[in-house]
Amino acid sequence: MSEIEVPHAPGYFISRWREQGPVDIATLEEWREEMNWSTWLPLAEAALFLDAAELLALIDTALTPAEKATLSLVRRRMLGDTRLQQAIEDALDIARHPDTRDLALEGRLRMELGLAKYELGDTEAAKEDLTWAETRLKSVALASRDHDLSLINKAALHTACGEPLMALTVYSDIPRNGGHADETVALSRLGASRICAALGHIFDSVRHAWNAHAHALKANQIGMAIEGGALFLDFASDSSDASAEKMHIQVENAKPRDAGQEPRELKVHPDDLNDVFEWCCSNLPEKNTGDDRPDLRAMVSLAHRLDKLERFESLIQDPDGIEDPMLVAIVQSCIEDGELKSLWNVRLATLTMI
Repeated sequence: MSEIEVPHAPGYFISRWREQGPVDIATLEEWREEMNWSTWLPLAEAALFLDAAELLALIDTALTPAEKATLSLVRRRMLGDTRLQQAIEDALDIARHPDTRDLALEGRLRMELGLAKYELGDTEAAKEDLTWAETRLKSVALASRDHDLSLINKAALHTACGEPLMALTVYSDIPRNGGHADETVALSRLGASRICAALGHIFDSVRHAWNAHAHALKANQIGMAIEGGALFLDFASDSSDASAEKMHIQVENAKPRDAGQEPRELKVHPDDLNDVFEWCCSNLPEKNTGDDRPDLRAMVSLAHRLDKLERFESLIQDPDGIEDPMLVAIVQSCIEDGELKSLWNVRLATLTMI
């Protein structure tokens, strides 16, 4: 398991306020500096989302005009307002004005404008805005939260437009050792893994899934770590080889292929497969309820493929405890006991009855 560093996420700031506050703005500034946040805006957003109204009112007194305009956008979106393009333009005017200019926020707001244009169906204008935003943020706020978001959004737009190679190029601009947040690296590797798998580049898809799992662990993002682990197992389970190097060594030694070079043969040590499988199973939520459980669907399917279905014996014996009809269908197709299978058939009929 990876060591988790002391949390410096905005949510930690809110927790500290609730444990040690209320305090004055000078003390809050000391906390902010201890956590290496250069601006108030991310902390104000966290206070808004986590309903820390008294803290938000205090931070609001320290926000710049451009930050206040941006926070207003965040608040409107949180309240369900989808007609934001004019409000974004107005905020951009503030971020561009010589008296209130903020180069980094101008980049973020241009990204917001691109997303709004995409929602309205103007794909080309959206691409232009997102490219502009990413270039600006790379220049003035490299590897910041907003720069990371601009890269992830730009790649997502290319994927949505059916441009997987362009998306893969954007993901490659998020190096594992480039100072980007571990969560950002994990998200980028999840996307890259799926694209590589679709292109038939299996070794690369497995390598990216492994990195997604590892960086999600570092970020303490359990659900994302399970998703990355499940992808790794899905793509690697047919390539078990006891003579293979451990995956972390293969990842560190991986190099880009030259033009015309044959794809690298995938061999995965069975210990890596077993360790990731056991970690994912051990970190699933305790309860199996919920009408949409992609985590359980993936892991039950993988358990069946890896001949480890006994890991889910308690789930298999409790069809009435499952609420996700797709999960019920998967379990029903995995079990062989006739009597038990009939119980799962009944449960599937119950959940899908119109």
